[in-house]
Amino acid sequence: MKPTHNLPDGPKMPVLLRRMKFVFQPLEYVEDFAKAYGDHFTLWGRNDSHMVYFSHPQALQQIFTADSHQLEVGRGNTILKFMLGSNSLLLLDGDSHQRQRQLLTPPFHGDRMRAYGETIGEITQQVTDEWKIGKPFHMRMPMQEITLRVILRVVFGLDEGPRLEKIQQLLSSVLDSMGSPLTSVGIFFRFMQKDLGAWSPWGRMLRLLQQIDEMIYALIRERRAQSHENRQDILSLMMSARYDDGQAMTDEELRDELMTLLTAGHETTASALTWAFYWVDHFPSVRDKLLRELNTLGDNPDPSTVARLPYLTAVCQETLRIYPIAMNAFPRIVRSPIEIQGYTLPVGTTIIPSIYLAHHREETYPQPKQFKPERFLERQFSQYEYLPFGGGNRRCIGLAFAQYEMKLVLATILSRFQVSLVNKRPLRPVRRGITLALPAGMQTVATPVQKRANTPVFV
Repeated sequence: MKPTHNLPDGPKMPVLLRRMKFVFQPLEYVEDFAKAYGDHFTLWGRNDSHMVYFSHPQALQQIFTADSHQLEVGRGNTILKFMLGSNSLLLLDGDSHQRQRQLLTPPFHGDRMRAYGETIGEITQQVTDEWKIGKPFHMRMPMQEITLRVILRVVFGLDEGPRLEKIQQLLSSVLDSMGSPLTSVGIFFRFMQKDLGAWSPWGRMLRLLQQIDEMIYALIRERRAQSHENRQDILSLMMSARYDDGQAMTDEELRDELMTLLTAGHETTASALTWAFYWVDHFPSVRDKLLRELNTLGDNPDPSTVARLPYLTAVCQETLRIYPIAMNAFPRIVRSPIEIQGYTLPVGTTIIPSIYLAHHREETYPQPKQFKPERFLERQFSQYEYLPFGGGNRRCIGLAFAQYEMKLVLATILSRFQVSLVNKRPLRPVRRGITLALPAGMQTVATPVQKRANTPVFV
């Protein structure tokens, strides 16, 4: 009898061993398999629960344009349900996903984006004003503070005060917990998700999340009691929005989407910015080109003008290419048999679109291990070749905001400080929860830049 499916070749190794490598050696995990098997390979599981990795642009196009009746995504993200809740955009599929996405997308585009630019510049200056010149510090910490304060101001509309400080502290604690090796293991191994009290890693995180929930629901109740007609924060815009049937979002839907925006929109940008400063210091020629470009601006440049600078844009793009914060786009689970690149995948197969491997294909990016922003000035890459924010109808809704924020923070700091690594040794990413990040101990020193007559002033 002719088989109804065929899968790419792949390694035969114990599931436990494979998962441990996935958690503790995330780059070697995919690089070793790709070296042995090429653009697509299968990780064999029990009871036909196989995972198939794809990274060829044609395969990614087939995956991202497939009908939602063939592939489902929400079920592949259930490891995040403990934090984001069942109403999160990341866990929805089909009509409910499309309905929610249409409601959440408008605040991240157009005039609203421009209004956020001043907030980003202001917060960046406030945080960097606290730097002690010549004293080493961990670069990730101020980047987290900037991106968290931006997201709390933009998403929640929270101004300075005890409430902002409290929720900032709680969120930082949760994300630091998720970044620890023990909790990272817990995310991917369900048997580790045991609440053994406030002192256990999982128990501590659940209690922190409960405190965050209490604050979010209190803020939602308070905001419902107010008129939010003139407010521009995303929470108020979400509360004013209506589905096609005239219904508003429930408190639970608001809470889950707020948590999604908070976790996806702050931690990732902080990691990307930390990498950008690493690369800029690693290659003085890159820093020199950036400064020359920034010096073409006059005093008080408009944030939108800054965001359009070609070389600044290329540096941010290359930062997100070489070590994408998310190694993979969201997993797709096969609902009905589908053919991709000549392989027929059966129902239940998990498809992993590999962002990291797509970004490291020699055919697409010559010398892929080299940091070369110029490659983005020399040619355009398709959405199936360059995909740091995922693809298809699951592409990150905040991608324009994340890129905008990254460029403004980088430009603001570079115009004021030279940020240098204390130790110049090359660094490789480590796992931080479900993302990739620089090792936590990367220390830097900031020194003021010599002001020239035409140096731009960012306000």
